[in-house]
Amino acid sequence: MTRIGIIVGSTRPGRNGEQVAQWVYDRALERSDAEYVLIDLQQVDLPHLDEFMPPSMGQYQNEHTKEWAETVSKFDGFVIVTPEYNHSIPGVLKNALDYLYAEWNNKSVGFVSYGSAGGTRAAEHLRSIAGELQLADVRQQVTLTLSDDFENYSTFTPGERHQAPLSVLFGQVEAWANALAPLR
Repeated sequence: MTRIGIIVGSTRPGRNGEQVAQWVYDRALERSDAEYVLIDLQQVDLPHLDEFMPPSMGQYQNEHTKEWAETVSKFDGFVIVTPEYNHSIPGVLKNALDYLYAEWNNKSVGFVSYGSAGGTRAAEHLRSIAGELQLADVRQQVTLTLSDDFENYSTFTPGERHQAPLSVLFGQVEAWANALAPLR
């Protein structure tokens, strides 16, 4: 069965990403075409990139890198849940992406973003990063605003209007994951 990892892209104390990722995961469990698993970067706990060789060489020396590579290798695609920090993505998410190369290749990825402007600028940065990692980003995106989708900017209260776009995102990530399977 196709396996899709839902990456919680923030580790900030009091983060909203955990609530958003849980909502994404709960909706994913309603599907039968793929298995979805939560991947919380807070639990992965990678130090700032500390490998001597570039990730494209695949010569990992540190145990935490090898464990991260094993985790990412298990999946056919990803849904990345990201906030927007200063018009971009959190450093911890960039760090996690930068640690590896081949493990990301020829897999699909979709974005659920949140922030004052729906996290759209963070998702656009992720699209550029995904291209370099040979991740096929899907068109559909779910954007959540702090003013409309969070009570007091902290309690996640997603509107019904996000259900259909999230379903489309799942379908696109699954379809592309399957289409790219021969290349993996």
